[in-house]
Amino acid sequence: MELSGAQALVGQLERDGVRHVFGVPGVQLDHVLDALARARAAGGPIEYIAARHEQGAAHMAEAYARTTGRPGVCLVVPGPGVLNALTAVATGYACSSPMLCVAADIPSGLAGRGLGMLHELPDQDGLLASVTKWSARAEAPARIPGLVREAIRQSRSGRPRPVALTIPADVLTARAEMEPERAGPGQDDGRLGASGVARTFTESEQDVVAQITAVLRTARRPLIYAGGGVLASRAGTALTALAEELSAPVVMSRNAGGAVPAHHRLAFPSLAAPRLLPTADAVLVVGSRFMTPRGTAVPTHPEATVALVNADPADLGPPRRADLTLCADARTVLEDLRTALPGTSAPPSGPEPGWPPGELADVRAWCARKVEGVEPQWSYVRALREAIPDDGFLVNELTQVGYLAAVGYPVHHPGTFLTPGYQGTLGYGYPSALGVKVGNPDRAVVSINGDGGFCWNMQELATARKYGIGVTAVVFNDNAYGNVRRIQADEFEGRFIGSDLTSPDFVRLAESFSVPAVRAETPARLAGALKDCLSEPGPSLIEVPVTEMPSVWPLLLGGSPGSVRD
Repeated sequence: MELSGAQALVGQLERDGVRHVFGVPGVQLDHVLDALARARAAGGPIEYIAARHEQGAAHMAEAYARTTGRPGVCLVVPGPGVLNALTAVATGYACSSPMLCVAADIPSGLAGRGLGMLHELPDQDGLLASVTKWSARAEAPARIPGLVREAIRQSRSGRPRPVALTIPADVLTARAEMEPERAGPGQDDGRLGASGVARTFTESEQDVVAQITAVLRTARRPLIYAGGGVLASRAGTALTALAEELSAPVVMSRNAGGAVPAHHRLAFPSLAAPRLLPTADAVLVVGSRFMTPRGTAVPTHPEATVALVNADPADLGPPRRADLTLCADARTVLEDLRTALPGTSAPPSGPEPGWPPGELADVRAWCARKVEGVEPQWSYVRALREAIPDDGFLVNELTQVGYLAAVGYPVHHPGTFLTPGYQGTLGYGYPSALGVKVGNPDRAVVSINGDGGFCWNMQELATARKYGIGVTAVVFNDNAYGNVRRIQADEFEGRFIGSDLTSPDFVRLAESFSVPAVRAETPARLAGALKDCLSEPGPSLIEVPVTEMPSVWPLLLGGSPGSVRD
C-alpha cells in the first residue's frame, strides 16, 4: 500500500502496541499529528497527549514505560525539542525504562550543512545516541515500519533502556509503497533475549547457574541484594519465592523498593545493608550496580562468596569483587534458581544454619528506630503511607521528606515507588507522575516535591487539567533549595548564595489552572487532605509549609549531599 512516512509511523506504532504518545506540536511534526488525528477519528487506539514542554512530555513517556512495560513514546521537534527531552531520556537510561523518543529533523538534503535551518543541530544523532542504547535514522519512508519495530524490540531486549528514532521532515511527507511490519513475538515476556525468542542459557551459563545454586544451597547465612533491575524485569514474584526457599533476607536498594513487599518477614530496606552484609557468607546480587554513591563497591565479608547477576555486562566488573558473574535477565535467573534449589545437595553440616529470627527482628527494629528518629520528616512519610493505598504509586522527588522516604517509606507492591535513579533529576517528579497515571488510570498516584523542584515543571498543571489526569501533587514549601542551603551553612560558614527562593502561593497557582488545592500545615492534616484528594477524580494539589529540617544524609548508606539541590 502507498503511505506517507507519517502514516507509516503512526500505523506501525499502533501495530506495536503503542496506546499513548506524549509530545509538543511543531512544524516538522505537522504531518505526524495529522496522521494521528486521522487514525484516532477512524477508531485508532493511540491518544496523543500534548504537554506544555518537551521535558515534561518525555518524563511522562519515561514513567509510563517504566510502570507499565508498554512502549512509552515521546514525539519532539528537532533542535530545542530534542535538547529539552534529553533530561528525561537520560533519566530513563539510568532507570532502565523502555521508552522511545521519536525526533523529527530538518530536511535530509540540508542536514549537516550548517545553513542555519530552523531547529538545526550540528549532530542531533550523536546527542541522542549518547543517552540511548540504540538509535537510528530513517532515510526513506519505506524504512520506517521496520525501524519502529526494531526500536521497540531493542528497548525491551537485554537491559531495558531508551531508544531513539530520527525521521527528517521530508521523509515524513514523502510517499512510498510499503508493507507493515508485524510486532515482535511475545514482547511482554521478561524472558526474551536480544534475539526476540525465548532466552536459553549457553552451556557455560548453565554451569554458572549450577555453581550459584550450589553456593546458595550450602550457605549458612545466604543474603540476596536486589537492585532496580529486578523491577525492570518484573521479577518480584520470582525474587520472593527464592528468598522464601532459602529463608534469606533480601536487602533492596533505593531503586528496588517493593521488589519484596515491605511487610514480608524477609524484606529489608537499603538501610539494613551495613548490618546484614558483613555477616552473610553468600551474597547473591541481582539487578544492581552494587555501588555506593561514592563510586565504591558495597562492602561484604571478605570470605563471603559473592555472585553478581546483571543484564548489563558493565555492572559485573571492577571495582566490585565477585566469585561468580552471570550476564542475564534477573527474572530468568531467579526462576531457574528457585526451580533448581530443592534437593540439589545436602544441607550444610555443623552448627544450625540460617538467620535467627531474633537477629533479623533486631535489624528491622534498628532500621525503624533510625528512620523514626528523623523528625519532622518521618511524620510526613508516615502520613503519606497512611493515605496512599497499598497498590498506589508514590513518585519521590529530591526534597527533604523525599530523602527519608527513599529509605523509610514502606513499599508494598513492586514498582510503586519511583525515583530518578542515579541521575538525581530535580523536577522530574510531577510530569513523571502524570505519565504513571495515564498508564495506570485505576490506581492512586501521588507526587511529592519541594518548592524548588516543583517549579521546574509546574506548567504541566495545565496538562493535568486539560486531560483530567488525576495526580495529587504534594509540595513541601520551605522557600529554598534546602539541601544546598544546609551545605552552605555547614561547610561554607553561612555564605548563602542562590539557595533562597521566592516561591509562589501554590494553592492560588493551582487554582489558576482550575486545579483544586488546599494547604496542610501538619502531618495529620496532610494525611486527611491527601485521602480527600485521592477520593475525587481529576488533579489536585496540597501545599505543605515547612521550615528547615534536619539532615538525613548521615542515615543514608554511603550518603553524601553531593550536588543534590532541593
